[in-house]
Amino acid sequence: MNWQQQGNLWFLNAAGRAHGTVQFIGGSYLATTPQLSYRRLLEALARNGLNVQAWSYVPGFDHQAQANEAWKQFRAVATTDQPNLRLGHSLGCKLHLLAPDNGRNCDGLVALSFNNFSAERSVPLLAELGPRLGISSEFSPSPRETLNLVRRNYRQEHNLLVQFRKDNLDQSQRLLEALQQRTADQSTLLKLNGDHLTPASAGLRQSLLGSWADDPIRQQQIDQLVRQIGTWWAP
Repeated sequence: MNWQQQGNLWFLNAAGRAHGTVQFIGGSYLATTPQLSYRRLLEALARNGLNVQAWSYVPGFDHQAQANEAWKQFRAVATTDQPNLRLGHSLGCKLHLLAPDNGRNCDGLVALSFNNFSAERSVPLLAELGPRLGISSEFSPSPRETLNLVRRNYRQEHNLLVQFRKDNLDQSQRLLEALQQRTADQSTLLKLNGDHLTPASAGLRQSLLGSWADDPIRQQQIDQLVRQIGTWWAP
């Protein structure tokens, strides 16, 4: 499939007639090359009739600023003639939740393996070196502040949270509790087989090691994930 790059956005057109657009933000440093590290997932979505827009970024401490930047870039290329699905993995879920429009200008969010750990847990050396170097030792907003912002400000009712059964980094249950404290919430939690890297690993392995390195089980997990997303989000 033919990927195209425009600034920090990577584009992939749907195979055949498109019935929607996916705005994707990946997690951690996998997100620097989403067209490679999430290739299998995103190309499977394109084969299922969705145009793909994937944001490339290097994570920092100011998550609100990065959420604003991602939203601004997606907005600059947005079209009004198709439904719009926001899709995030790990930290990417948090950035979508912090978008300046509070989820108003999309038709749903799929949050894969939501992760909201503190900076000190994500980068253990920060607990020791941060004060000595005079640098911030926490993300902005903090984990607690993030969930409070979701409760108070996030307006999108339709959210699918996907938790993988062997994912020790997942905090989807906490996010679900925050979402369900809002009025008219329709969020749901889906549990699937896999781990924290299930959305990314198959494409990454193929890109780095070639087709011989494919893991059939992981490919099946991605295919199941795409089917579940399609069933939940039927424009």
